[in-house]
Parts: sequence; C-alpha cells; structure tokens
Amino acid sequence: MDMLWSGWGDPARAKPLPDTVIGLLRDMLGVKLRPAAPVAFGEVTVPETRLDPAARRALAAALGGSGGGANDGEDHLRTDPETRIRHTRGKSTPDLLRIRDGDVTDAPEAVLYPAGHDQVLAVLRACAEHGLAVVPFGGGTSVVGGLAPGRPRPFVALDLRRMDRLLALDPVSRTATLQPGLRAPQAEALLAGHGFTLGHFPQSYEWATIGGFAATRSSGQASAGYGRFDEMVLALTLATPEGTLDTGRAPRSAAGPDLRQLVLGSEGAFGVITSVTVRIRPVPRARPYEGWRFDSFEQGVAALRRLAQDGPRPTVLRLSDETETLIGLARPEAIGSGTAQPAGCTAVAGYEGTEEDTAYRRQGAAVVLSACGGTPLGEEPGRNWAHGRFSAPYLRDSLLDAGALAETLETATFWSRVPELYTAVRDALTGTLTQAGTPPLVMCHISHIYENGASLYFTVVSAQGDGDPVAHWTRAKHAADEAILAAGGTITHHHAVGTDHRDWYVREIGPLGTDALRAVKQRLDPAGILSPGVLLPTD
Repeated sequence: MDMLWSGWGDPARAKPLPDTVIGLLRDMLGVKLRPAAPVAFGEVTVPETRLDPAARRALAAALGGSGGGANDGEDHLRTDPETRIRHTRGKSTPDLLRIRDGDVTDAPEAVLYPAGHDQVLAVLRACAEHGLAVVPFGGGTSVVGGLAPGRPRPFVALDLRRMDRLLALDPVSRTATLQPGLRAPQAEALLAGHGFTLGHFPQSYEWATIGGFAATRSSGQASAGYGRFDEMVLALTLATPEGTLDTGRAPRSAAGPDLRQLVLGSEGAFGVITSVTVRIRPVPRARPYEGWRFDSFEQGVAALRRLAQDGPRPTVLRLSDETETLIGLARPEAIGSGTAQPAGCTAVAGYEGTEEDTAYRRQGAAVVLSACGGTPLGEEPGRNWAHGRFSAPYLRDSLLDAGALAETLETATFWSRVPELYTAVRDALTGTLTQAGTPPLVMCHISHIYENGASLYFTVVSAQGDGDPVAHWTRAKHAADEAILAAGGTITHHHAVGTDHRDWYVREIGPLGTDALRAVKQRLDPAGILSPGVLLPTD
C-alpha cells in the first residue's frame, strides 16, 4: 500500500480532533478554525513530463537489463500523473501544505523501479548521459526536503521498492544483508522468521526503508539499547555513475578511514545504496515498559544523564518536558480524552532482552531514578507510549485539517549544553511564532541518550498566520536553526540534512569540510546528477 498522497501513512488511521483540542486551538493558540482539507486528488494538475523520447528509450533499456529487454523496462518506468504525484516531495509540514493546495510543480518527470544493483548502475549511466537528475526514493518519509532537487531541473525518482529481499543471514556472526527497498516492518518480519530483530524503530518505522535508514543516519526510539542505525551497519554497496563502491569486510578495521561512514548519511548525493549488511540481535523475550515522574525537566535530565553515563542503561529512555507532559503528547491518540496528566515531567523507560537481563537492568535503573528524585508511575504510561508511538504524524494531519500549524525539529548536544540549547530553541520558536500576543505551544522531549550528550526533539503547534503558512513556518525554522548553531548544537540529530538544513550544515562543517565532500561528489558523480542541492549546495 502507498502512503496517503496528501498526508501521513494509512488514511484509515486518521481521526478528527476531539472538541477539547478544538477549543484549545481556538482559545489558547488563537487558531482561526476553518476546514482545511486537501484539494481533491482529481483536481491536482501535473505538468506534462519533460522526458524526451531518447531518454525514455535509454531508461527503459536500463530497466530491462539482466535478462529483460526494453519492453520489460517500459513496465517499470511510469510517467502517469498519479505515480508522479505520489513521488512528489516528502512529508514535512511545508511539503504537505503545498501538496494539499495542489502544488506539484516539482514532481519528477518519471518514476523508475529498478530490480537490482546492475539496473541501478545502468539507470545512473543513462541519466548522466541525458542530463537527468536522480533522486532515490524509499518510503517517502523525508521531513527535511530530501526528495526533490534543490533547484528546479528535470529529475527522475528512483523508487527502490522492488529491491526488497533478505539476501543473506549469518546466525553465527549475527549479521543480515538486506536490500534497500525493504520497509522496516517487512525487514523485521523476515528477521523474526530466523529468531532475530534489527531493533530499529524510529517514528517513521511503519513506512521507512532500510536504504533510507542508512542514507539518513536514522536513529530509532530504542537507540539507548540497540544503537543508531549507522552503528548497526557493517557493510554496504553503493551504485554510482562511475561504478560500484563496496565497503566493509570486517566488523572493525584499521585499514584507513572507514568509507562506510562516508556513505552513511550521504542522502543520495554520492550514490544509491543497493545493499546493507547489519548487526542483528535475538528477538527479545521480555519487553517491560514503565513511566517515571520528575518535578522538573532539569531534574529529569540529570537522572537520564546518570543512567547514560553510569548505567544500567534501559533499551528505551525518553523524557518529556512539563508542557509535553501536560498535553500528553506521549500518547497522541488519547489527547483530549480528559485523562488527567501528572504534573512535572514524565519519563519512559523500556527494557528489552531476556527475562533475567531486563529484570536486572530495570531494578538497577529504578535505584538510580529514585535517587535522582523520580517517582515510579507503573507500567501503564510505558505501555501507552509503546502502543501509540507511531501515531503523532496522524495527529499533525488532523491539526492541519483544522487550520493549525504543526511541525517538529530536533538537534543534539553535550550534556553540559542541554539547558542552554533547550532554552535557545524554545525562545526562537516562541519569538517568531507569537501572533497578536498569543504564543505557540512549544513542547520538547529528550529522545535519545548517549554517554556524553542527548538529542532534543521539539514539537510546535500554533496558528498558521495570516497569508502564507509555509513562509510563516520557514521564518520560525530558520530562527531555530540559528539558535541551534549559536548554542553549540548540531543542525540535525536524525532527521538528516536534505535541502532544509543544507545551508546550516555547511556552516557546521566549515569551508574545508564542504570542499572535501565536494571533491568526493565530483569523483563519484562528475555530472552532478545525484540528488543535486541535497546535502551540498549546487554551484
């Protein structure tokens, strides 16, 4: 099943907002409530494809390789309006606001469905020859402008869904080799058949793909226990217009710089990832989750730091600030239900593994959390979070339907800088989104922890502003990005760079770092066809 073209996920799971939330939007945030449903799909006008006949023949021949022919390739080259609309941009709030208004001016000229590495190589060579840009497309979940070139030019979307196999599994080494088009639930099902799990569960889990996880340095909600996706990757293969790059032949090596780390996070700018070998773990026998209450965000941050640095570390560890706790965002499907939320801040701790291991870590963590001022809330808050952890994007769609603005952003820093970064981003968002004396609702949680620091994840709800809501949010996002760099944070922790963060990313890595990456791109992609304007500015 394809994602909803004008929103997130499965349209059957979307729910209207309860009256209590409608009242809050009107009375607290000054939202001018109005029906704001997307235009009808049939009313969206797609520009005629600019794919010329010679380029089409070359692409069809590339897709018909490995035993097929041009006719077979034509079956996997689509230029119909519906397919192109469904591959237009990603799922950020600006992306959705534009497509809900029927704006598909940057739709791809065609959508290609390669079946394997050799076909991807052939497609890239054909696109370089005919001057077509190429944007790899996995689950379509990018929220940072990663699925359209940075400036208008003809491009094709390379949809990798046919590359969806488990290629190899080594139970002795506990590794699996996966193709990039595998959606995360499919990958988990295939691994579970052998008694294993990847343990990677970001909020985009239901729709995102293995290739997308690698290309964006994704971080799952259980990263405290399983690690980030880039920590799981042991080897990968990259198809480029100049040939194939194979990286990783051992779990660790001293043989020069690790080229895996160059490919991870490259967002399609250096090539197309066609296979990934990852570390896997046995399916956990126990998964207890629980909630804890802290008097303040500062107190909760100190408790999380203690566990991150001294252990025992839970598999999942998150902390909502006072505002997010009050609203109940950890359980989006229950917002507005009238269920009272505890004062202070709520943390969720989860433990996955054997019965013995989870019991040991849970008991040890409880001692630390209690010593840091935490009060146990039992298992219900943890179960509620685990049940609803993939629901928040559906809530955003409902808020947009009501005429409100809702969006998220994230960053990370060292523990000593968390208070400054937290305040700086909140102030930037509040200052730019306040209208007629009415401030926005700015919520935050710590989503990922490390020995040396943590990620801060902000959610914002406000009025859309008079006029252009995309421009209204863009001003706020730019102010937040400036605040992040000024406070010493990274411009993105797990959403990736895309086009939205690109200009701040090059400031973060500096001119010499930018030039080094440009040199890599020039060698692998001399024609500049791969995701132009994503990750790096175009000339």
